[in-house]
This record gives sequence, structure tokens and C-alpha cells, in this order.
Amino acid sequence: MNFLNLISEAYAMGPTPQGAAQGDPIMSLVLSVLPLVLIIVVFYFLLIRPQQKRAKEHRQMLENLKRGDKVITVGGIYGVVESVNPNTVVLKIAENVKVKFSKQAVASLRPSTDED
Repeated sequence: MNFLNLISEAYAMGPTPQGAAQGDPIMSLVLSVLPLVLIIVVFYFLLIRPQQKRAKEHRQMLENLKRGDKVITVGGIYGVVESVNPNTVVLKIAENVKVKFSKQAVASLRPSTDED
């Protein structure tokens, strides 16, 4: 072995130099937790908050359903609301064809100018 290799290994196994790793332990904790907090904040504003907003808008739309509204179900069925009950809605999907759905199955309202 070379003498210079032994010296570099000895320095590598020695104690850390003064001031390099010594510092405020609270500051090191904050610096290690900060990336996790930033990730949580980004997830909240990019994923969780918009999803909650869409769910609230959908809930309000279901509460305001009334007879004559044109809707689309989650299955893609276009219909006109015939009657609304607390948990169900009856849709007219064709002439003399009425189908009963769960209110949660209504995905969205259609503009009243849409053709049937």
C-alpha cells in the first residue's frame, strides 16, 4: 500500500472537523422536516383542495335538481328529470321510457339548449 493512501484513510476515519457537523440540533431537525412539509402543502393545493371543491359543487348540483332539468348520468345516459326524491331521481330517457336512478348517478347538468 502506498503511504498516501493510509493517510487519506486515517483522515476519513477520524472525527469530523470543528464546526462542520456541529450546530443547532433544532435547525437540523427543521431542515430535515422542511421538504416533507413542502410536499404536503403542494399536494394539498394541487390535489386535495380542488377535489373538495368539485365534490361540493356536485353535492350542490344534486340538491338543486328539479323537474325538467337535462342531465347526464355517470353511465353516459342523457335524460330529463321527471321527479326527484331524497335519494333517487326518475329520468325520462326516451318517449314513454322512464328509469329510476340513484341521485349520485347524476354526473352533470346539460345546457337546456342541448338537443336530445
